[in-house]
Amino acid sequence: MHGGGGFLIPYLLMLLLEGIPLFCMELAIGQKMRLGSIGAWSSISPYLSGLGVASVITSLYLCLYYNVINAWSFWYLFHSFQSVLLWAECPVNSNRTGFVEECAVASPTQFFFYRETLNISSSMEETGGGLHMGQALCLVLAWVIVYLFIVRGVKSTGVVVYFTATFPYVVLIIYLIRGVTLHGAWNGVKYMFTPKLEQLANPQTWINAATQIFFSLGLGFGSLIAFSSYNHHHNDFEKQAIAVSLINSGTSIFASVVTFAIYGFKATFNYESCLERNRLLLLNTFDLSEETISVENVTAWISQLNSTHPDTFSTITDKIQDCSLEAELDTAVEGTGLAFIVYSEAIKNMPVPQLWSVLYFLMLLLLGMGSMLGNVTAIITPLADIKVLSRTLSNETINGLVCLLCLLLGLGFTSPSGNYWFTIFNEYAATLSLLFIVFIEVISVCYVYGLKRFEKDIEDMLGHRPHWYLKLMWALVSPLLLLCLFIFYIINYIQGGAPTYQAWDKHMGKSVVKEYPIYGQVFIALLLVSSLSCVPIAALYAFCRRKTRSAVREEHSNTNTAE
Repeated sequence: MHGGGGFLIPYLLMLLLEGIPLFCMELAIGQKMRLGSIGAWSSISPYLSGLGVASVITSLYLCLYYNVINAWSFWYLFHSFQSVLLWAECPVNSNRTGFVEECAVASPTQFFFYRETLNISSSMEETGGGLHMGQALCLVLAWVIVYLFIVRGVKSTGVVVYFTATFPYVVLIIYLIRGVTLHGAWNGVKYMFTPKLEQLANPQTWINAATQIFFSLGLGFGSLIAFSSYNHHHNDFEKQAIAVSLINSGTSIFASVVTFAIYGFKATFNYESCLERNRLLLLNTFDLSEETISVENVTAWISQLNSTHPDTFSTITDKIQDCSLEAELDTAVEGTGLAFIVYSEAIKNMPVPQLWSVLYFLMLLLLGMGSMLGNVTAIITPLADIKVLSRTLSNETINGLVCLLCLLLGLGFTSPSGNYWFTIFNEYAATLSLLFIVFIEVISVCYVYGLKRFEKDIEDMLGHRPHWYLKLMWALVSPLLLLCLFIFYIINYIQGGAPTYQAWDKHMGKSVVKEYPIYGQVFIALLLVSSLSCVPIAALYAFCRRKTRSAVREEHSNTNTAE
């Protein structure tokens, strides 16, 4: 989205200024309080209970749509066991006279994703069609597996993570070896490490860098607090925070090299295919021999024939394509488009594509399942801390009810217009709320709980006080930077006008920009406010409750005095 290398600068700065310090802070809070996010923040101050609730709601939103990606991974994985991959060729139409029109004007990979996988409608307002039964069953399977992974809490989760966290490294290494040997791969790698410095002037680049760090490290979701609450009191979380943060970002950059190698192969393949189409067009039009024009000199021949045979050339001017490797590499692709369209297109052009497809979607599935373990734990741990629930229901029952609720709500994403709702959750459910939550967290620790007191807690757990670098980040740099990013996000949202989305036009075979309908815009606003409002509402509730108790005590005291 941000041109490769240009994004690495804000990404690495955010890792140092936000990622490592705040990761360490959340681990310290969980290990000290030994409670989930709601209980931990309530222990610091009753006025902060809403901070834990906001984290739980944000994690719930993430769970609702994130497992849909795992359902798509299952769908592609199951369809990888074919003699010919279904996204490698267009299906024949019902009359058997040609290809299905939508696939012919788009591409086989786009057709398989938008029509076969999503069965997407042409707009958000078009709601008919019911659920995609194949996708609904894949989503049920995804949630059943998540439940089996978490059924016994961290005991079962810990064992599962050993596999879900290590196997993707094996696949990435295999893909790296294969990727760098593909024709044109180095074009993509070179593109990745060539920074576009103009991106640094775009506030959205910095916001995306921060939220990428938050998402990949799990900051603000409550999952880190939940997991660290199970640590023993003297566990060295400081070393773990630094190691995990660096390994995490190192893995992201390593995976990016693999991705851009594949992306370079795909871009080079498309570029050379474009040149080949122009070559054949010139050969057929000017009746030249095959060896006259090659892919390497076709651009020069276009200029030459245009000047020497202008009349003949004018008949094919509209058919000559503008081929550019830079333009192919500049095509902004991210998110689901990168994972399920670009990678699928690259895989189908590899030798033995079925093998590479199985490996890739199995890796994607394990990464997704690994993420889901943290997301669900961030919900169930605070719920297990609620005495009323823990006394009446077993942990297995609470876990099952959470998974069932998320499944039922998530089925809506498998409808024809479901992908547009998926996009709303993906773009608006977590970004602003994470910036707000993490900002309130660091302010609460430093200026409500007290930085000196927090230092003593760390000294009690580790035997030494935190490094001056961490204290400087917590007290000054991190909150200021988060506040700036939060303000930039609000300004961008207001100045951007009515929010838009990419709607699939089956007649044109491409995505077109449309404005969200009024009810979609209202839903976006509610989504943004729902988690943010938890903090002031809970604080107001705690204040009123305290006032009421004070009034009751005062009345009691007056009654006793009168007696």
